[in-house]
Amino acid sequence: MNINAVQASIPPLVLIFGPFDPSGSSSLPADAVTCAALGCHALSTLTALLVQDTASTEDIQPVAAELIDDQARCLLEDMTVNAIKVGSLYTTESVSALAQIAADYSHVPLVLHLTSFPDETLITDFDAEDVQLALFELLLPQTDIVVVDHNLLARWQSHGALMGTDADTPVEALLQFGAKWVLTSGAPLRPGQGSYLLQGQDKQTFNWPWQAPPTRLNDADGPLACAITAQLARGLDVQKAVDTALSLPASLVSRSFQPGMGHRLINRSTP
Repeated sequence: MNINAVQASIPPLVLIFGPFDPSGSSSLPADAVTCAALGCHALSTLTALLVQDTASTEDIQPVAAELIDDQARCLLEDMTVNAIKVGSLYTTESVSALAQIAADYSHVPLVLHLTSFPDETLITDFDAEDVQLALFELLLPQTDIVVVDHNLLARWQSHGALMGTDADTPVEALLQFGAKWVLTSGAPLRPGQGSYLLQGQDKQTFNWPWQAPPTRLNDADGPLACAITAQLARGLDVQKAVDTALSLPASLVSRSFQPGMGHRLINRSTP
């Protein structure tokens, strides 16, 4: 058997941490579909089970941190993972477990997709502030790039969630916590014009045109975060990975459908 030929036939492996969304509109399994469309193979570690449809989330059952750790390490010890994407986490213990995994596999690029926290009534003993602080203090220093919506960061800043730094902007706060790069969507570039804005630890700044989706979509930045992870898995550096990935979300966001009574969903299947 030709070992080199076998290795060449293996697609890039992406490990995704996130909740199971039964509507298929975000997280797992949506990210698995996006990865497949990009020529990658998705591995997964479940962080929670959602009771959810296209209109609302009714219940969230977080997975125990020990199970998250066991599942992730089982995969990482069996296969050569090329990049990691982290979605929603719901307990400080799970954040701590993932931060330790990231430290043990620091050579693997890590993408953190920050999204709004759910209503605290949906999860027993859930404290959004504690989880957020754990993310900032434990996971951001392990993160190669954070993907986050500009308006979400602005809300967090207005609520005092980014205290503890002397940063002038929310992005600078994330960089001070230790993230190597931060990509914001919908960042104001000039009056009436938004951008994807990429900023780095050494004050590097790059921007690309951004247009608001024509209709409200669930997980609008999910395909972008997944696409960046896929490009990092192929060995690109962060700036090139973002540049290459940005050609994907525009086409995906333009293809949406409404299967239920709630939000429109991104059509992630290949045309």
